[in-house]
Amino acid sequence: MQSNSYTMNLRRDVFQAIADPTRRAILTLVASQVMTAGAIASNFDTARPTISKHLQILTECKLLVQEQKGREVYYNLNPDKMKEIADFVEPFRKMWDDRFNKLETVLKNLKKDGK
Repeated sequence: MQSNSYTMNLRRDVFQAIADPTRRAILTLVASQVMTAGAIASNFDTARPTISKHLQILTECKLLVQEQKGREVYYNLNPDKMKEIADFVEPFRKMWDDRFNKLETVLKNLKKDGK
């Protein structure tokens, strides 16, 4: 059985957090506007406590920021944390773009030679 601290560390890992499709959907929702937990939950056919757990995980890994306004808690996307993810992924995107461009050139040459 996993220890509780191990589980907590996993929860705070950004890539573990975005591996879940529901959490990615929440990030997409909150990217366009600040929302309450209830407004976020209304977009899903899932129990509200489940959405609250997803929000907790996204907040723990700092992808979402909470802001209290009166009795409501609003969730905001944390652009700095999203940039960290983008910066990590960017070299891989460039590498694959280069590989696809080389493959496209090879295929064009093969097609030209085959005519």
